[in-house]
Amino acid sequence: MREVLLESREDRAQFYLPDRCIGCGTCVQVCPKGELIIGSVGAVVRGLIDKDFIEKRMSGACAFCALCSRVCPTGALEFRKNGIAEMDNSYLSVAIKSTVVDSEKCVHCGLCCDVCPQACIELEDRHLAEDGSLKVGGRTIIDLERCVHCGWCASVCPTGAISFEKPFAGTFSRDDNVCQACKTCVHTCPANALFNREWKAGERGEKVSHRPDACIYCGACALACPVRAIVVSKTAIIPEMKGKGAFEKKLALPAPWPTLTSCLETDEIACLGCGNCVIACPVNALSDPYLAAGHLNELDRKPLLEVRDGTVKVVDQEVCGSCATCSMICPADAIRLVPREVV
Repeated sequence: MREVLLESREDRAQFYLPDRCIGCGTCVQVCPKGELIIGSVGAVVRGLIDKDFIEKRMSGACAFCALCSRVCPTGALEFRKNGIAEMDNSYLSVAIKSTVVDSEKCVHCGLCCDVCPQACIELEDRHLAEDGSLKVGGRTIIDLERCVHCGWCASVCPTGAISFEKPFAGTFSRDDNVCQACKTCVHTCPANALFNREWKAGERGEKVSHRPDACIYCGACALACPVRAIVVSKTAIIPEMKGKGAFEKKLALPAPWPTLTSCLETDEIACLGCGNCVIACPVNALSDPYLAAGHLNELDRKPLLEVRDGTVKVVDQEVCGSCATCSMICPADAIRLVPREVV
């Protein structure tokens, strides 16, 4: 597992484990010094920018209080003393109950493997029982370092063989009038709690649907949304961790908007001037539904992207939502997100 040393002081060091991070920004929300920043969540999830979710400003203001590490639901941040991680019941990732399979009840049907959004469940040595019974033997293994405690496995288990605990209780809301159906939230959600329904001809429905029973209310979807159509609030920490009351008060406050940690880069030679990126851009689409409907050349000015003299131009980098939808739709790889240095 990849490790990034964020900062070290004498015998203590702060490490970031990107492979465990789900881009929820809970650590950023509780940091009293504003040292941690998160950005480009959608682009990172989509694999369209070469960076991690979390960065550190390195201004020297960090108090090494470890609040960020304590509240991280996946253990993606660690403080180590003399190389040993500081972990006890005051850390959410320690206090949360592990997702466990009861081997006496498990029938090794594989449904949990099929639905796990992190693909962290495997069946090993699956075989027909040799004692004359009509049973299936084997082992159901859960990779707890990748488990996000969504409960999909427990929900579909036909025998109730799986137990789990979620990290947070909360609320989820989405403004359908603001949402541009770019699917960034769907791609970002670590628990597969957001999806697009199949619509029938002539049917009208919500642009993005929510599965409350799967949601862990981490807030990654809200941070990834390029038009701020989603609001997620953490109303409680479910595990019995030490000092959770203080964290709950902090998490009840609105989460900070992610930092712009990327910028758009265009290739004028490769660009075809087709305007697909201009129309698909959620920020552009929100500015005028006429543009979102595909009327590319009938509006004089767009907020983020526009075609001028046959090639795409970036109008204003600062309004970019870092979703990389433009990059996904470009047929010529002429527009992309690149990391931006944040001071």
